[in-house]
Amino acid sequence: MTDTILEVRGLVRTFGKVRAVDDVSFAVGRGQIFGFIGPNGAGKTTTMRILATLELPDAGDAFVDGCSVLVEPRRARERIGFMPDRFEPYPNLDVTQYLDFFARAYGLRGRERLARLRSVSAFCGLDEFARRPSTGLSKGMGQRLHLAKTMLHDPALLVLDEPANGLDPRARIEFRALLAELAASGKSVLISSHILAELSETCHGVVVIERGKMVVTGAISDIAKQVKQDERILVRVLGDVAAAERFFAAQPLVREVVPVDGRLEIVFEGDDEHAADMLGRAIASGLRVVEYVARTVDLEEIFMRATQGRLQ
Repeated sequence: MTDTILEVRGLVRTFGKVRAVDDVSFAVGRGQIFGFIGPNGAGKTTTMRILATLELPDAGDAFVDGCSVLVEPRRARERIGFMPDRFEPYPNLDVTQYLDFFARAYGLRGRERLARLRSVSAFCGLDEFARRPSTGLSKGMGQRLHLAKTMLHDPALLVLDEPANGLDPRARIEFRALLAELAASGKSVLISSHILAELSETCHGVVVIERGKMVVTGAISDIAKQVKQDERILVRVLGDVAAAERFFAAQPLVREVVPVDGRLEIVFEGDDEHAADMLGRAIASGLRVVEYVARTVDLEEIFMRATQGRLQ
């Protein structure tokens, strides 16, 4: 088995004069969660629909567990679970009937069908809602049912388009936990979302797209190093903050010291060795340092630096 579950090669999709997807390429490894982010109209949903074999690209291809979505669409569909951004429950079907309908549509029969129904229902926490009308669920439980339906045929790759949209904080936390469990079990997930803080806690890597073009892709830590323009160290001291500010401002390789919410943010041009030396000098000078940590670049900052906010 290959370590790469999804390989996207040079996808292009145009609508009239608009190049919605423009030579997009990236890969997702087995057991990884990748965030797919970009402004509205960037081409995320179109790309996901191509991966789910619901759209045909004008050029390029994508391979799911080695199967081409163009040459072997049926085999590719067996390996993909696509969860669109809108959940449409069916009237007059309860939760179990809704899942059973799709299990039969996926071609599941007999004991295998019953086993998959029990498995996805238990995993998504739907057992106590088994006889609840599918149209009578809360937003959070509706998304759980939507995910359960997506998982029925045991796909290797889940493609989730804005699955946390409209969920309350508890439901989002619970949904994140489900995704982490899926990744731990070896499933791969490509997920689009505008809630970047949550993606940064969940994802192994990201794909950033703007105006149809891929801007950057890779592990969040690797991308952070690429976009990081300087080292920033957050310092908190007991006692005279003004004295600490003067001390750090006079240190070698320090370009600026900015007070931020009772702490000092030091814009620093040195490496870890220089940062350790500066901390040693601060303590030797009598400063009571209780916090001294490099400020990491989060996903929101990566997004703002990597994109320009251009729409199409």
